[in-house]
Amino acid sequence: MEKYFTKKNIINALFFGFILLLIFVPSTKALMIRGLMKVGLFSPSLESPSVETAIETAPMDLSGIKFKDASGKVLDLGDLKGKVVFLNFWATWCPPCIAEMPSVNKLYEQFKNDKEVVFILVDADGDFAKSQKFMDKKDYNLPVYIADSSVPEVIFKGSLPTTVVFDKMGRVSYNEVGAANYASDKFVEFIKQLKASKK
Repeated sequence: MEKYFTKKNIINALFFGFILLLIFVPSTKALMIRGLMKVGLFSPSLESPSVETAIETAPMDLSGIKFKDASGKVLDLGDLKGKVVFLNFWATWCPPCIAEMPSVNKLYEQFKNDKEVVFILVDADGDFAKSQKFMDKKDYNLPVYIADSSVPEVIFKGSLPTTVVFDKMGRVSYNEVGAANYASDKFVEFIKQLKASKK
């Protein structure tokens, strides 16, 4: 019996158990990703596009791309011209989505009273009850929506999480797939620059 409880076997069993947790428990994977975000491994890539490169691109016609909140209120992206729009596609079962959510909430808290910045968090499953339960449990105040029209692939290809930021002219200034720390000073400054841009 003692030959099974060697140091090597115990370490192997713990490692195997950890791998199983990562595979089958989304919150464990999210916790690990969040830890890596804190050391700077998952930072938003702002090299391209940036405020400068966004100005060189043509604005998109966002009219008809609609999202609906739990009360039934419909938001059309085309009506948000003149505002910076932070659009995030996520799901409650998605570990990278869960991992980045505290930073998204922190960014939202910084700009929630700013009429020039709009946050739209789109539950990819379209399940308001489940997503609101998640938000309540985590004490997040993020505005949750579901898609109320088709969403062009240039905005969302289906990978979660996907975050898109439009400048005030409706140009894609940022489009990233995967978890990132959106509460970083660099990203906050990026949103402020988009807000201040007159072009």
